Amino acid sequence: MVHKSTNLGGTASNVEVAKIAHGLMMMTFNAARVPDEQSFEAIKASLDSVPKGTKMVLNSGEFYGPNSSAANLELLARFFHKYPEYAEKAFLSVKGGTKLNSLVPDSSPENLRRSVDYINEKLGGTKRIDLYECARIDPKVPVEETIKTLVELIEENKFDHIGLSEVSAETLRRGNAVHPIAMVEIEVSPWSYEEETKKVIATAKELNITVAAYSPLGRGFLTGQIKKSDDLPEGDFRRSLVRFKDENMKHNIMLVDALTAIAKKKGVTPAQLSIAWVSSLGPHVVPLPGSSHSKRTLENLDAGNIDMTPEDISEINDVIENHEVQGDRYFGIGEKAAHLWG
Repeated sequence: MVHKSTNLGGTASNVEVAKIAHGLMMMTFNAARVPDEQSFEAIKASLDSVPKGTKMVLNSGEFYGPNSSAANLELLARFFHKYPEYAEKAFLSVKGGTKLNSLVPDSSPENLRRSVDYINEKLGGTKRIDLYECARIDPKVPVEETIKTLVELIEENKFDHIGLSEVSAETLRRGNAVHPIAMVEIEVSPWSYEEETKKVIATAKELNITVAAYSPLGRGFLTGQIKKSDDLPEGDFRRSLVRFKDENMKHNIMLVDALTAIAKKKGVTPAQLSIAWVSSLGPHVVPLPGSSHSKRTLENLDAGNIDMTPEDISEINDVIENHEVQGDRYFGIGEKAAHLWG
């Protein structure tokens, strides 16, 4: 099946990519490691789905491993070493810009250089960094200075395009004024659709920036498969998230039930409905579901071909408006402390 495609924004405007991207974090982030072969089959499934001339956005991170290690990059290096012919089909976006083996943002010129060099070292020449993005905004460094440093690293041929992650609309505008931003990564789903989400999507459209919409399935909750904390494996980081506390899940499942009813009528899975709704927010919005199974990867990609009627969208929007989500997006410590909307 040929999937819908779109062009990226900013300096990557000539790059055509599949309308649905592939997040790789959960292949290595939890205590229970996914076997290489299973991960490789999932990556191959997404890369095989794109026609010649189109690329698949693969999303990785410098710290997507146990204790914020580079396990995800090491996995990718093993994949591209084994299957070098797949490198040109992938548009690789990598998050970095935190202190080594940590989730603390550090956008000092020294640390950004360290981060980019470290990522390239871990990839071992098997794949180029197509796009580098700071995972969070460092409150100590103006975004303009961060972008200037990244432009220097592009000029040194370390990577090709600049992305930003978890930023406000105003910060996106300020960063883009220094150098065109190709992609901004924010959380978007039927249970994460805040005022600032809408502002970032609108600003990105105005400035020709692609929105990579992470967690379009609400970290799996919107699939309907997770109803209580015991449904999550021991050591799963979602157990530490406020929305996955049992009392909040009990309330939030009503949103899932309402979406599931719409999905049933439409003959799609609840997961596919959520991805299709996120995709419908604009040609520049690329849902970024994560997947470690080839079967799930293909199911996610198929959501890119679901035609959403105005009635479907209106019905889903009504559900979102009438089901207030309990619990914030991360740890209940406030947006600033979690470096959200930097």
